[in-house]
Amino acid sequence: MSGKPKVLIADDDPDILQFVRVNLELEGFEVQTVDNGRAAVDRTLSDPSDVLLLDIMMPEMDGLTVLRRLRLHPAAANTSIILMTAKAVTEDRIRGLELGADDYITKPFDVGELVARVKAVVRRTQALRDVSPLTGLPGNFRISATLDERIANPDEPLAIAWVDLDNFKAFNDHYGFMRGDEVIKFTAHVLLEAAAAIGDESAFTGHIGGDDFVACFNANQALLYCETVVRLFDEGALDYYDLEDALRGYVEVTDRRGDRHAFPLVTVSIGVVTNLHRPITSQWEASAVAVEMKEFAKRQIGSSFEIDRRSS
Repeated sequence: MSGKPKVLIADDDPDILQFVRVNLELEGFEVQTVDNGRAAVDRTLSDPSDVLLLDIMMPEMDGLTVLRRLRLHPAAANTSIILMTAKAVTEDRIRGLELGADDYITKPFDVGELVARVKAVVRRTQALRDVSPLTGLPGNFRISATLDERIANPDEPLAIAWVDLDNFKAFNDHYGFMRGDEVIKFTAHVLLEAAAAIGDESAFTGHIGGDDFVACFNANQALLYCETVVRLFDEGALDYYDLEDALRGYVEVTDRRGDRHAFPLVTVSIGVVTNLHRPITSQWEASAVAVEMKEFAKRQIGSSFEIDRRSS
């Protein structure tokens, strides 16, 4: 979510529209309003907001019908919907939740509670959007925020690792993306197991995308972490190969010209930067050094790692 979170309020009471709009704007939201259900559908589909505050009782189209239509349309897939209703009947709330509402609030409501519910929905939505659907690991937004947070505490021993796979494209071309996805999920599991093995409860593992990962952990455990990743990966990676390919140690891939090429088995390469010998001033510096170390690791045969120990 970039900039201010956008909220659309749909209610036929002009006083409520004004009251809620002013309070949400004071909390930093960008707010638009409509006064009927049909306008709520049209506005959401043409200019989706992050949150729709939707009154159930409205002219032209009631809130539950609006909710039903929006939940069937892909253009509204990323819009969270909070129902506002004067009805205290449990069945109405249950029906709304069954149709896909993310939350509800009963009129008359406390404005503090309403703002808190909107903020909570925005937080949940942001968290869900920033999770890799394949591995379940945090994505780029959380990775960037975590790196900034850890680097801002120079007194804590910090290691940042960039991890990716070697020869993965050839594996994908040979076996197909579905088996390739299984290898990506296996790699994520290996990284989480390694984080657990070093006993660092604050260790963080993120999935940049594809076969690229980032991890943060206690720098004093960097060697053990890398050794554990390499060992666990090499122990399990062969399970994703056909027996014949695993025994001969390579796969054959045919290029566009019809020529066949042999590619080694998938391995893992890790580049690590720490603040033990010199400070880390930014995530961009950390990325550059860790990627440099990873490139050194890739020059070795098989799964490998390099830890930067330079003092300048």
